[in-house]
Amino acid sequence: MAADRAAAEARREERLRAIARQLQAEADRRDAAEQAARQDPTVSSRRRGRLFGRSDPNAELLRYGEAMARKIEQNMTLDLVREHLQPPYANPVVTVALRNDGAVETITFVRSSGRPALDEAITRVIRSQANYAPFPPELAREYDVIEIRRTWYFDVAVRLY
Repeated sequence: MAADRAAAEARREERLRAIARQLQAEADRRDAAEQAARQDPTVSSRRRGRLFGRSDPNAELLRYGEAMARKIEQNMTLDLVREHLQPPYANPVVTVALRNDGAVETITFVRSSGRPALDEAITRVIRSQANYAPFPPELAREYDVIEIRRTWYFDVAVRLY
């Protein structure tokens, strides 16, 4: 009887050690992921909304994206980029990540214009218009950051589509 109890106790101890190893492995993976997130500035634990284009089921998100584009179009003159509009160039596609307070988090060129000076001028234009409007309460409850992607067109004015 004592031998059976000792064997059962040994099995129990082995199960507990296995559980402890599993918990430690999970904690190590979590710590490694947090460490990687701190080292990579593109990884964020923030709740992110994405508006790529001009259609989305979230009407409030659409209104915010249109307000951001309108602010740039109305406050920017073509003179800020005119000297960099030498052909050939492509119409750049730019994603701007805005925090809920209206601050610019990141500016990412999905498609470059092909002219580094023009891309830099666009970046300056976006930053010059900051701070954008804070998120309305409905958006702030849902998102910490919104990524808005627009294609930039240059004709008689700057247009974002």
